[in-house]
Amino acid sequence: MTQAIGVRLAPSVSMPDRLSATGIQLALRPLQLLAASPPTLVILALAAMLLRPPDVAFYEIDRWMFGLLVLGVLTRAVAHRQVVSGTTKASWPMLGLTLLSVASVSGQNFDAQAWSLIAAKFIVPFTLFHLAGFVFASEKSLRQFETFALIALAYLCFTAIAFLAGATSLIFPRFILDPSLGYHADRARGPMLQAVANGVSINLLALLALHAFSRGRLKGLKALLLLAAIPVAILATMTRAVWLSFVGMSIVLALSSHDRRIRCASRAVCVCGLFSVLLLLSFPAPRNALRDRLRESDPVAFRQSVYRGSWQMFLERPLAGWGVNQMPSELARHVRGYGEKELYPHNTYLELLTEHGILGFLLYAWLIWKLWTLRRGAAPHSDRNGFLNQNLRALWPLMLAVYLVNASLVVMNYQFVNGLLFTIAGLLAAQNKQAEEAPSRLRRIGTSELKC
Repeated sequence: MTQAIGVRLAPSVSMPDRLSATGIQLALRPLQLLAASPPTLVILALAAMLLRPPDVAFYEIDRWMFGLLVLGVLTRAVAHRQVVSGTTKASWPMLGLTLLSVASVSGQNFDAQAWSLIAAKFIVPFTLFHLAGFVFASEKSLRQFETFALIALAYLCFTAIAFLAGATSLIFPRFILDPSLGYHADRARGPMLQAVANGVSINLLALLALHAFSRGRLKGLKALLLLAAIPVAILATMTRAVWLSFVGMSIVLALSSHDRRIRCASRAVCVCGLFSVLLLLSFPAPRNALRDRLRESDPVAFRQSVYRGSWQMFLERPLAGWGVNQMPSELARHVRGYGEKELYPHNTYLELLTEHGILGFLLYAWLIWKLWTLRRGAAPHSDRNGFLNQNLRALWPLMLAVYLVNASLVVMNYQFVNGLLFTIAGLLAAQNKQAEEAPSRLRRIGTSELKC
């Protein structure tokens, strides 16, 4: 890497030229360090998205890490004369949604929140989707990504269980406990400050943990503790959509997974979940919290009102939409009975219809369909025990289903959730593209050998 970016000196070079070349080398050293390990940059960027502290001045740390990631990958690609990534069939709807969002805010006064939403929903997922195949090109780098996913899952589960048990002194970072930040301070909401985001993240990471268990990467006491902690952490989110998606995911895997180890692990998780519920019901405080949460009807009535208001807004501007981040203030005028100055649709699909009209919704439907078809590819025979094996493809529809089910009850503005899902999607898409290009590559090699 040093030779690729650095400057090599001939013995006859004069002293001023040597000093100049040394200065250039020193100036390029930061780029060399950035380009040395792109997988580490992706992991650090995802960690920054997960742990971004909203209560400190340097809250743009996730943006800085994302920028360093892009710079490091491009530097490595230029130094080694490599192509970062080509387009796939899922690239075009993603690009269309990104351009539609950028065009929506480009003619308005600068709004930092609007650009932040565009980055979280479109720019960051779009970039990670196309960088994933280039960055995680070896099994070693894929193991690094998997290790990060398991550590993140363990951290989120520990935080959720500590909150459920009332051991708040063990929760880190401390801003998770600040009721003035985010939503659902009375639930296990994690560093994303939203119980749904925490639950979706645990669900997605749990599927990766089952994948690691099926391949023997997660085993022994660590596997037992982590798999047993997952249902307790899901329960601690006190979010019905998260509960339903977890139960559905577990039942599907326990009954129909083609991998015996995943079936057994899913059944064990179901048993642990049932035992956890029975155990919590034996204590007054958790029992009352669960009962109140199940009986709570105000959120349902509120969502119905918000959905009606959102649909009315869509009917007023069905083609062009209202634009990015215009919905909260406008929706408050379309919903009666609530005094808030800003309201949110709590539904990704309604937000797309309202903000971008029919065109935006059709682009999103196209994107989801292309992501769904990623399961159709076949992993190479040599990768049957690797991270990108056929079992991951079998788990991919469940990952997407968990995401889509929860997207119907919340707007997926969560950068870490989107980044994680689209990184995995990018890995599958890159593998599919390599498989499609392999026959033509072999034909070119055969043709060149015949000419020789």
